[in-house]
Amino acid sequence: MDIAVNTSGSRYHVDKNGYYGRFGGAYIPEMLYPNVEELRQNYMQILSDTGFQQQFAHLLSDYVGRPSPLYLAQRLSEKYQANIYLKREDLNHTGAHKINNTIGQILLAQRLGKKRIIAETGAGQHGVATATVCALMGMECVVYMGSVDIERQAPNVARMKMLGATVMPATSGSRTLKDATNEAIRDWINNPVDTHYIIGSVVGPHPYPDMVARFQSVISEEIMRQLLEKTGRAYPDYVMACVGGGSNAAGAFFHFLDHEKVQLIPVEAAGKGVNSGFSAATSQLGRPGVIHASKTLLMQTEDGQIVEPHSISAGLDYPGVGPLHAHLFETGRARFLHATDDEALAAAFELTRLEGIIPALESSHALARLGDLALQPDDVVVVCLSGRGDKDMATYIRHLEQFTKS
Repeated sequence: MDIAVNTSGSRYHVDKNGYYGRFGGAYIPEMLYPNVEELRQNYMQILSDTGFQQQFAHLLSDYVGRPSPLYLAQRLSEKYQANIYLKREDLNHTGAHKINNTIGQILLAQRLGKKRIIAETGAGQHGVATATVCALMGMECVVYMGSVDIERQAPNVARMKMLGATVMPATSGSRTLKDATNEAIRDWINNPVDTHYIIGSVVGPHPYPDMVARFQSVISEEIMRQLLEKTGRAYPDYVMACVGGGSNAAGAFFHFLDHEKVQLIPVEAAGKGVNSGFSAATSQLGRPGVIHASKTLLMQTEDGQIVEPHSISAGLDYPGVGPLHAHLFETGRARFLHATDDEALAAAFELTRLEGIIPALESSHALARLGDLALQPDDVVVVCLSGRGDKDMATYIRHLEQFTKS
């Protein structure tokens, strides 16, 4: 795969200064400057290296199990009267798209001479993927996770510990993803020489949003190839994906960004309702601000204090969105939708009953909006099924009776 795809001249990819339109950049304290600058100066040269690309492709194939299938969901298609394909990232090793990025970043860290890896995680899938590649490469791993998420994602915490990672609880603020990220950044400031921070989404200071999107772009590259084989056309009518920070969406959209006939549909978490005070629908509630060293859309009060997000899915419980997605929203290139907790649960049970696939709660937000697209019978829709639902079984069990009554 060509992870160093040429994006110069694009309206929607990052520019030479690390911005997507007016969003992005690197708003970092002086103590972090050497870490981020080392990455900025070296990442594209490393990603372009033939040896790196061969090792990355080999691990994606033989270790992760790529390409992930593009599955025509027959019964789901019948219900919505269109051709609905699921990009099965849930079938990757570790059960989500996160492994694509952690494989790439640990190979990058090795080439930069790093000996220790830190990460943040919400749903735990990025933490598991990071712990997995650290075990594979024999590197020390510390994962920061909000104490609330530690409780609601207990199976993934156990997996991380079994893989040899140290899981550090974040006990400040909402004790979720935002706070775990804060703790990871503090660690990186204190350990600048030997430590690489594997950010799990298209957030943070440049070059992270671009770097993570490039590692995840294998998703859209495969979609094009697989769709061409199955339908004779490389470009779908719609690509849908859930968005918190937005790495699975960035990967699913990457090769379609400049093909404007492909409608891009990111779906955010509306929680208990967009205007309920318990939401994570950043595009609807946010305004420009800086979070985790990047200028983007951010849920904040009038005096700039972060509004605590809420979502039933730990991976979407974030008060901002990656700068690429902020730019796609502002330019109108993507049509942002949102789904409530109950709508995501209903979509998860629907997919399970129609196709025998239990999706992650994050992915279920995208599935929940299929009915909003005014689909035609010949339309081709690709939904990025970003992860499997094993980690969410405790939540599903609590709602089992509500959603399985005849």
